[in-house]
Amino acid sequence: MRFDLVLFGGTGDLAWRKLLPALFQSFRHGSLPADGRIIGVGRGAMSDDEYRALIAQRLAEVEADKRPSDAEFARFAQHLHYLRMDLSQPADYAALRELLQARDADTVVMYLATAPSLFTTVCEQLGAAGLATERTRVVLEKPLGHDLPSNRAINAAVREVFSEAQIFRIDHYLGKPSVQNLLALRFGNAIFEPLWRRENIASIEITMAEQLGVEKRGEFYESTGALRDMVQNHALQLLCAIGMEPPISADADAIRNEKLKVLQSLKRWTPETVIRDVVRGQYAAGQIAGKPVPGYRQEEGVSPNSQTETFVALRTEISNWRWAGVPFFIRTGKRLAGREASIVVHFRQVPHAIYRTPLGAANRLTIHLQPKDGLTLQLMAAAQSQADTGGVQTLSPAALDLDFDQRFGTERVGAYERLLLDVIAGRLNLFVRADEQEAAWQWVEPILEAWQQANARGESPRPYVAGHWGPGAASALVARDGHSWMEEF
Repeated sequence: MRFDLVLFGGTGDLAWRKLLPALFQSFRHGSLPADGRIIGVGRGAMSDDEYRALIAQRLAEVEADKRPSDAEFARFAQHLHYLRMDLSQPADYAALRELLQARDADTVVMYLATAPSLFTTVCEQLGAAGLATERTRVVLEKPLGHDLPSNRAINAAVREVFSEAQIFRIDHYLGKPSVQNLLALRFGNAIFEPLWRRENIASIEITMAEQLGVEKRGEFYESTGALRDMVQNHALQLLCAIGMEPPISADADAIRNEKLKVLQSLKRWTPETVIRDVVRGQYAAGQIAGKPVPGYRQEEGVSPNSQTETFVALRTEISNWRWAGVPFFIRTGKRLAGREASIVVHFRQVPHAIYRTPLGAANRLTIHLQPKDGLTLQLMAAAQSQADTGGVQTLSPAALDLDFDQRFGTERVGAYERLLLDVIAGRLNLFVRADEQEAAWQWVEPILEAWQQANARGESPRPYVAGHWGPGAASALVARDGHSWMEEF
């Protein structure tokens, strides 16, 4: 396949940290179509060779196993080109049109790795320049808007130029192999799906924890916060994968229809339930890995009186027949005690105990998303060396552990690698549809409004010490249902 991938923001942070390393890995694996061209777009003047040298320097900083050798990069660099553009100038889009028409590729991907405020401008200019043809696909990075009205405005503007089938709204969590295995676990095996319901499951928790702070993104994070950055997109997409009904097929719209039903079934928020069931926090100075780290308000680009949340924990429910009454807990935050993204399914205890078991012990399925990629199933088993007490045998937890990286090794592909190849091939399965995004924003909007009112009253996020698992109120939140967060990964 002959393709052109135009990377707006081609010299930016996302391009060199995620996108170009992913494209190189697909090149290394032999899955990137050979007849392809990658055009980095930036504001500075640069030749193709200077751009290649810049990317070579950047790729030398990625993880060692993803770093190209000189010979590998020399071959990969033949795909790389550069075009200087001022994204507000029609003449620069005309120059892009000439560059693309000279080659007449089968597929043209416009990847907008820019500030979301530029999405509307770029799409309008692409349309005006005649670059939105039936062979064109546009990729939009998150966050797609700041709230529900801005999300609707961006989507409306983009749809003026591109059809829904041409729009690829990316959420890199959906490209993670572990998320793919979550769907395979549910819909490709006969073991778990009959158990995947309220009669057998006591609660489900989703954790996305980071040890890093905001690093050099303080100014960006001040206008975003953890709810917009992680919950509105990543966490809700994971919740949909857990809670959705079996789709009629693996087609994109069949899957996305079922995800939309989950979002529409989430319990609506009221001012009272936001206060009761949502915890927002902000990290204070502490220690990570034995080294002191500053509090959020001391970070570069952050207001000394900031009310932006760096931690969110919440309790919600899916109001349908499968899940009625089952609490879903979501927790995400920065500067926490560990780096972990996982989904934990807590099964109910046996209805009639004939063995001794540890207090509260029950089956548990942990789906590890990062840094580990795999599944752990906790069962109750008899320890053969243990003597019976009073004629009643004692059971202990035993784990079945499946590490996907060990099982599949080099066959695995990273999230962005998978998603970029899907865009080139035109597969929409792992991308978010406009109505999904709108439903997600509708759900979080009352939380944002409640926090805005709390800020006006002078109420700030709850502080927590960096290197801990968030405010104590987050533990109290789950304790009300007789649960506790899993913190031993």
